[in-house]
Amino acid sequence: MFTQPFNPNTMTKLTKVSSSRLLSLDVLRGITIAGMILVNNPGSWGSIYAPLRHAQWNGLTPTDLVFPFFMFIMGVSMFLSYKKFDFKFTAQTFSKLLRRSVLLFLIGVALNWFGHFGGTLRELWTEDLTFFAKIGQAANNFESLRILGVLQRLALVSFFGSLAVLIFKPKRALWISAILLGFYWILIAVSNSFEQNSSSLVAIIDRAVLGIRHMYTDHLPDGSAVVFDPEGVLSTLPCIAHVLIGVWAGKLISEVKENGVRIQKLFIFGTIILFLGFLLQYGFPINKKIWSSSFVLTTCGLASLLLALLIWVIDIKAKKNWSVLFESFGVNPMFIYVVAAVLSVLLGNIGFTVYGEWISIHAYVYSQWLSPVFGDLMGSLMFALLFVTLNWFIGNILYKKKIFIKL
Repeated sequence: MFTQPFNPNTMTKLTKVSSSRLLSLDVLRGITIAGMILVNNPGSWGSIYAPLRHAQWNGLTPTDLVFPFFMFIMGVSMFLSYKKFDFKFTAQTFSKLLRRSVLLFLIGVALNWFGHFGGTLRELWTEDLTFFAKIGQAANNFESLRILGVLQRLALVSFFGSLAVLIFKPKRALWISAILLGFYWILIAVSNSFEQNSSSLVAIIDRAVLGIRHMYTDHLPDGSAVVFDPEGVLSTLPCIAHVLIGVWAGKLISEVKENGVRIQKLFIFGTIILFLGFLLQYGFPINKKIWSSSFVLTTCGLASLLLALLIWVIDIKAKKNWSVLFESFGVNPMFIYVVAAVLSVLLGNIGFTVYGEWISIHAYVYSQWLSPVFGDLMGSLMFALLFVTLNWFIGNILYKKKIFIKL
């Protein structure tokens, strides 16, 4: 198990992995990280199999499960970690929590900047500027830098979710979740913000807080574009409820030591909230981009069932050989995620000239090696799998050395 809440997986200190870690939880965490890397790095964004795409608006695809599963795991780990300190809220605990959350948020912003830097620098190579002028101009792109993102959302949710657990205690986690999800539903319904447009309350609040130039621009199927941040400010509210449901699942796991009983509790809990989510979608459709209340319940239900299945397979049936791949991702999730993000930018913006035209390493591997052999769709998937494998090698080195990178 984690010795501290989720955020310690950010990266400033190396320690040995504890032998008491919950293996099934590490494996589930590793599955989600591998899934994140897979869906974020196709060979071509124009050639992707349907299950590897996000739902355009309402609905749910396998890809839409990756991020919420990870957030659910964060809540489980949070409970198992804070339990060791009897959920006591102290000045020292708050200081560490704030420091970790700020660090994780800044790492997320830095990744956004690095991606923007790479893209800007790539565009500048064709301009008549000196090398250092190009570097300086590419680096100075803060006026259009996206502020929020995946790591930033995790930082915010970890901070406020931890405060809720420490102040109100885990026994009230479900009540707090219900209040947050109900309140969010009311806000969306009263403001009629069920659609993806600039008049949505979600978009209005993001523009007011972040500014339009610091938000994500989504491209719709009809070719139009709308400034709408899928990790926005208001939609972070149900994410706090999301992680608190994970806390409750952690409580269910911790209440008993016998794995068979753990499975029963998780299975019953997951089934109940899964069906609640399906029922709720008739009033508040399942939607990842606004993180709807039905989306929270449905994905948390599925995550609970999957965790129960993994406990049965790994901890009861002792079938562990297959899980080594995911353990390598699961013990250092944030570090691997950051490494993958950096490598993705480098491969997409470092290249060479072929027949008089510049091409990135990413584009060359896909268009010249994989697509001709496997076709566009399968070639795009093969590139993603190769990229996952590359990151696995890095994670596996740390795993074999039993190194756990944390704060």
